[in-house]
Amino acid sequence: MKTIKTCTIEHSKITVNGNLIFESDNELFPEFAKNAYKALEINYPKFHKMDNLSKLAFLAAEMLLKEDDHSRTALVFANKSSSLDTDFKYQNSINSQENYFPSPAVFVYTLPNICVGEISIRHKMQTENAFFVLDEFDENFLNDYSEQILQSGKAEKVLCGWVELYQENYKAFVYLLTL
Repeated sequence: MKTIKTCTIEHSKITVNGNLIFESDNELFPEFAKNAYKALEINYPKFHKMDNLSKLAFLAAEMLLKEDDHSRTALVFANKSSSLDTDFKYQNSINSQENYFPSPAVFVYTLPNICVGEISIRHKMQTENAFFVLDEFDENFLNDYSEQILQSGKAEKVLCGWVELYQENYKAFVYLLTL
């Protein structure tokens, strides 16, 4: 397998193949994501409805997938916190006796694989996808899983990597693989 491209998002910076693509002042993730979306001239209005984990994964994927047809690209992501950041927000909406309004729009994002679905919809992907919850980034595991997908012929490329977001700690490291 060979790596075609990489993207890292952390500390209010986006890099692709080690080159700085976007940087902003040290700001909270929601503001950083909105500013990156605008500055990078991404046109996908549904972005604004996504939870923060989906926005993180979406931005990273967009940096690597935006130019080509990816209907035959699979997705394999992992993180440690699953969708816990959104889960807490949803639970708080249930717990509030004064403002008991559990939002279906928030509930939708209480599974980590929803970010994979958002990317699949955007890029019309018709292949395999998986989202694993692991204690730490395990590149060998992700690569082995991706290699099986590629060797099976179910996909021509695999976008895989780590997309972790919990409260204000976030990091995405994604890379595009092919045989």
